[in-house]
Amino acid sequence: MPLSNSQLRYLRGLTHALHPVVTVASKGLSENVLAELDSALLTHELIKVKLRGPREQRKDWISQIEQHSGAERVHVIGQVACFYKHNREKPVINLPAAD
Repeated sequence: MPLSNSQLRYLRGLTHALHPVVTVASKGLSENVLAELDSALLTHELIKVKLRGPREQRKDWISQIEQHSGAERVHVIGQVACFYKHNREKPVINLPAAD
């Protein structure tokens, strides 16, 4: 389910207080990094990821993360990307109604 603009604005506001939980660097998106991302999304629903690499490589990593985890990109600023994935069993974030 795609997020509405009001939901994206709400989530962007929440990301300001977050610190990156995963850093992707020269070794790229290994199976261990993807597993850690999945675990963090399951626990927190909204995560911040530090991506250290050239711009095109960061774009590829963001696409791979979205495809692998099923998470939605909330926003990207420089080398930091934020992702959201709703946890149906134990929700952490109460999203506002879609506009």
